[in-house]
Amino acid sequence: MPKLLAQSMGVLRRRRFMQLAAAAGMTGLTTCRPSARAPTAPTDGAAIESDQDFDWRRFAGDQIGLLLNDHPWTTGLLPYLPDFEALTGITLKPRTVAESAYFAEMETLLRTDPVSADAFFLPMDSTAYRLWTDDLLLPLTPLLDNPKLTAANYNLFDFPEGFRLAAMYPPDSSSPQLFGIPATFEAYILFYNKRLVDQFLAGRVPQTMVELVQAATQINDSGQAIGAVMRGVKSDAIIDTVSGIVLNGWGTQPTPLPFNLWFNGDWQRPSLSDLRVVEGLTTYAQLMQAGPTGIKQMNWPEATQLFQAGKAAFYIDASLFGPRFEKRETSAIAGQVGYSVLPRVHQQSLTGHWLWGLGIPQRSSHPQAAWLFIQWATSPEMEAKIAVATGGAPRFSSWLTPSVYTEAMNFDYALTVQTAMKTSRPTAVLHPHWNEVALAIAATIHDIYDGTEPALAADRLQTTVKQLMASEGSP
Repeated sequence: MPKLLAQSMGVLRRRRFMQLAAAAGMTGLTTCRPSARAPTAPTDGAAIESDQDFDWRRFAGDQIGLLLNDHPWTTGLLPYLPDFEALTGITLKPRTVAESAYFAEMETLLRTDPVSADAFFLPMDSTAYRLWTDDLLLPLTPLLDNPKLTAANYNLFDFPEGFRLAAMYPPDSSSPQLFGIPATFEAYILFYNKRLVDQFLAGRVPQTMVELVQAATQINDSGQAIGAVMRGVKSDAIIDTVSGIVLNGWGTQPTPLPFNLWFNGDWQRPSLSDLRVVEGLTTYAQLMQAGPTGIKQMNWPEATQLFQAGKAAFYIDASLFGPRFEKRETSAIAGQVGYSVLPRVHQQSLTGHWLWGLGIPQRSSHPQAAWLFIQWATSPEMEAKIAVATGGAPRFSSWLTPSVYTEAMNFDYALTVQTAMKTSRPTAVLHPHWNEVALAIAATIHDIYDGTEPALAADRLQTTVKQLMASEGSP
């Protein structure tokens, strides 16, 4: 490509990113904010170096433990930990735990006194809400409000409101406190194998969910390739991907927390027989039917492995898988992956998002030093570097610095994720027993997959969840 043309393309790409980021920023206007100080000026990409008045060495000599999930974000973080130690004089003791064991390990740690970690990877969903109800999380708002502990240019409102609300409790309060800072998010998008789409569909990517189901079924029926891979295991672990697909067909009607779309403003009034929910659960089951025979035992590692091996045409799941698909040393489909927002159900593609964040245990021995770590790790400067490993930078500003962040990734992938952010809603439901409801939803998808008429399966689910919530009571 001639140099002048390449430069022009680069300018156009930057403009496109900035236009979308500005549009996404409009969705971040807040109606419910914690009391943390808003910055007096926009935060730039050199946040740490530019605030010369902030004392990063206030807790030099302290040692803090970190409990981290074995996650792409952690992979992106670890090489930079010596930079934090040099900046602050604080010694870090990180411990990384495989995701299959992480949640149990996290629960055990938080209930130990004293705790062995001062900052930890926090799932910002019903799990965080339950930890809060059990008084296991330290509120971060007082730390944010303290100018001696928070740099003036740490811009909390650079995070979309929908990301922050997931860890602001009590959720129905006029002045909730913040208990987690977003570290990385996943939106639910469509990955597709370009070679298989060319071979079976003449290169035409499905534009609606009906077309996607038809195309995946057609490819699967050929016996030459798998039509679609999905999280198919009967587990609450699939609920966020399910929520993304159901939200896609929900339309513009609000889905406010704590109930989200699954309850009609009251824990005793589930919405599980709503036709839009039935349609979403049916679509999910149909995509499973266009998959391999063992899909009911398949979680995201197995689904991701099949897609990465080039054996499946379509995969709807977490956007953060994108960067790993482009690694030529480990991926058979590097350079051959297509990225798209979810095929629309109505006039516009919609989706959901789920977040990992960083929190501090209530029983932490060094909460202020731990807050310095969280503040550093989620700063605009560090986030853009760490998030290259995930494609899940939760700050708006990261999308405005493409030379640092977006240009390090596949352009179509980055553009798809940024577009998805514009219509993404939280998948969280803030109830301590939401996981039990999520498991019942997964079981209903299995029933539809196995041949139960969808409306009947949804009616049974509605009854099951009513009984479950009546026995559990309000949170």
